[in-house]
Amino acid sequence: MIQRGSRHRVSEEFHGVLMFIGLLWVVYIASWLVPSILTYGVRPGTLPGLIGVLTMPFLHAGIGHLLSNTIPLAVLLALLAGSRANSVAIVVSIVLVNGLLLWAFSLQRDANHVGASGLVYGLVSFLILSGFLEWRPLSLLVSVIVLVCFGLSTSTWGGMLPRQGISWDGHLFGAIAGGLVAYALTREGTREKTRGRGDQNS
Repeated sequence: MIQRGSRHRVSEEFHGVLMFIGLLWVVYIASWLVPSILTYGVRPGTLPGLIGVLTMPFLHAGIGHLLSNTIPLAVLLALLAGSRANSVAIVVSIVLVNGLLLWAFSLQRDANHVGASGLVYGLVSFLILSGFLEWRPLSLLVSVIVLVCFGLSTSTWGGMLPRQGISWDGHLFGAIAGGLVAYALTREGTREKTRGRGDQNS
């Protein structure tokens, strides 16, 4: 049974999901009025392009681009919100790691990378790997769901292959970022459990 405090936390997490998705649409509508907003994506290797590390997920080149990210983001963020994890910390971590890797190592040096696809790929890899690393029933169930719905999809794998006109390396670095965050958080959780056992035995 979920305790009252846990139920309240999950409710807040789901509200956060709705606010995040809503913000994507607000920024997209704002880009109609101020098209120059779209120039603030990740521009690899340039000092001004570093701001895109934070802004890239909120910028979309068109309604199709936004819709293609909205639906998987809503599903993945809902699954994350329903877990015991700190959704905000995980999303921020994936966004930062993905953006910095893309800024530093992208092969598309002249491109302006926009969109939340990197976060989508990051959440897919995070949810799959964290479940198998934690090896808890609920986490494993989420991992299997995400693996079946996203991880085994040819379009998911195809999105990380070099292709003109899309930020394929942003997708690739997003997947790497999600894996790194999953490993780091799982390792930290293991350390805390070990310290807890040590405190009880002392």
